[in-house]
Amino acid sequence: MDIHIIISVLVFLMTTIVIFWRPRGMSEAWPAAIGATIILLTGVVSRADILDILQKIGGASITIISTIVMAVILESFGFFHWSAARLASAAKGSGYRLYWYIQLLCFLMTLLFNNDGSILITTPILILLLRNLQLKPHQQIPYLLTGALIATASSTPIGVSNIVNLIALKILHMTLYMQTAMMFIPTALGLLFMSWLMYILVKRKLPKRLPNSAYDIEQMFFTKNFHPLKGHLVVETKRQRTKFMLKILLFVFLMRSSLFIASFFSIPIEFVAVLGSLILLIWRWYYLRTKPIDILKKTPWHIFIFAFSMYVLIYGLHNSGLTELLVKMCEPIVQQGLFEASFIMGGLISVLSNLFNNHPALLVGTIALTEMNLDSFTLQTMYLASIIGSDIGSLLLPIGTLASLIWMHILKQHRIKVKWKDYLSVSLIVIPITVIVMLFLLYNWLQLFFAS
Repeated sequence: MDIHIIISVLVFLMTTIVIFWRPRGMSEAWPAAIGATIILLTGVVSRADILDILQKIGGASITIISTIVMAVILESFGFFHWSAARLASAAKGSGYRLYWYIQLLCFLMTLLFNNDGSILITTPILILLLRNLQLKPHQQIPYLLTGALIATASSTPIGVSNIVNLIALKILHMTLYMQTAMMFIPTALGLLFMSWLMYILVKRKLPKRLPNSAYDIEQMFFTKNFHPLKGHLVVETKRQRTKFMLKILLFVFLMRSSLFIASFFSIPIEFVAVLGSLILLIWRWYYLRTKPIDILKKTPWHIFIFAFSMYVLIYGLHNSGLTELLVKMCEPIVQQGLFEASFIMGGLISVLSNLFNNHPALLVGTIALTEMNLDSFTLQTMYLASIIGSDIGSLLLPIGTLASLIWMHILKQHRIKVKWKDYLSVSLIVIPITVIVMLFLLYNWLQLFFAS
């Protein structure tokens, strides 16, 4: 066996193990960067490959970081405390109604930002909300678990909600606009089915009636952070705050919509994403007199390092012949028919994601697809099936996605214990069924509206 193959496989496996393990809360960027450095020093990946990698991940990383910056800015405005208070109010004392509002919040946060950002945003807020409602730990877990699953899964409908989806789009030369047109309706219906299925499973664990809140979450935040207020912003009453938050939400929605317009006109979406973040940052600086330095500290710059390093590792495997092996495996599958091929591809990426994390699984699968000389429609169908495997199928185990690892880390920080038994009692039933339903909906949607 070639020495480069041995090095690539060993380095990749060791890196993956350390990312799953995350000793002492270590950032996933560190093991990925060390693994990539070893691959680069051994010459498995060339300088030309590095330039290609930077071209593919650059725009995606900038877009994701820009959306997370917007999330951090909204947090400083008190948007998430306001949202938590609205959840508690809208539930009207019903534990069942609270479930559906949490599902809606997690879905919208992922669509407006991205899956990792949504987990970072919603998990602490849900912990704050559930503790404020004085729920016992075993009553909190169903809300936290189902919220995390739907937040992570909700990156499926639009590519811009997941960095690996954006990178894969770049590899395929597929626009964000077209991916969303082909993907949004069937996957949104699939997510609704997933929420309903989870509700059936956890309903008996949810409290029928919610206890009264211990204190006003919204009022506590604004009293602490905005009184006295030195800027021009007036948010003293709840009505004023609601009006203000809706304006911010409208701005974020418009900027998010602009990404699809830019994609339609072949304008790099990272330009629009950066512009939106800068406008919101300047607006905050003017009204709240808050300098942007806190954003520099809170922005997860390590995302770029992680994306670059993981792609170097994938290129190492690619150059060592892994994608060639995948091509040989997949070509007979495609010949069986597109219906069977899309299901098998979705299943294959699901398995690989749970074994090695969805980032490398989708990237390897996408590179393999591009080397199979498929016609455009077949390539796109199998790629979209891969997305379902990567974004939904990867949730079978709590180590299949970076977002799941972040979620578990946040829970550990807040001393909330979620056992694998708790996770698997939901995921082993919900995830396989949802993947099958979503692949079925996707295939029929594409055949109905996009097949020539």
